[in-house]
Amino acid sequence: MPDHHTLEETERAMKEHVDTLPLDFAAANALSSLFRAANAVRTELTNRVLRNHDMTWTGFVVLWVVWIWDGMETRHVAESADISKATLTGVVKTLESRGLILREGDENDRRLVRLRLTPEGVALMEQIYPEFNAVESEIIGNLSGNKVTTLTRALRDVVKSVETNHDVAVQDD
Repeated sequence: MPDHHTLEETERAMKEHVDTLPLDFAAANALSSLFRAANAVRTELTNRVLRNHDMTWTGFVVLWVVWIWDGMETRHVAESADISKATLTGVVKTLESRGLILREGDENDRRLVRLRLTPEGVALMEQIYPEFNAVESEIIGNLSGNKVTTLTRALRDVVKSVETNHDVAVQDD
């Protein structure tokens, strides 16, 4: 269920509530907006596309990752989908039961499992992804080409900043 407060109301209430704390309100507002936008887009795509195919967001992301890379080892799928290996196990069982994905053992290392889409999985992705992209296009349809380019660059910069900081933190451990 969407928040019943507007983004502006939420930002104002947050500022009033924590005004005495030494905070970077611009950063808080930017990332709060990013979080809210991501959730709104995910909900819209789930409701308008994925539910029509009895697909969860996580199931779709797993299929998409395996589809675009023509198969991938499970640990890399979990990492790319930003889910735990335990969550991936349950998602893969569901997708396997629907005949959309296969597990293949590695000939050289039996501990490694690779996932790939079945022909039915490929056909489903070839059907779903254009529908998904049409909604993506509609969602940003009110933005000019320049705004879309600026938004894309800004979001990529955020991702690079997080990834760079994560890599530095991991090296420090």
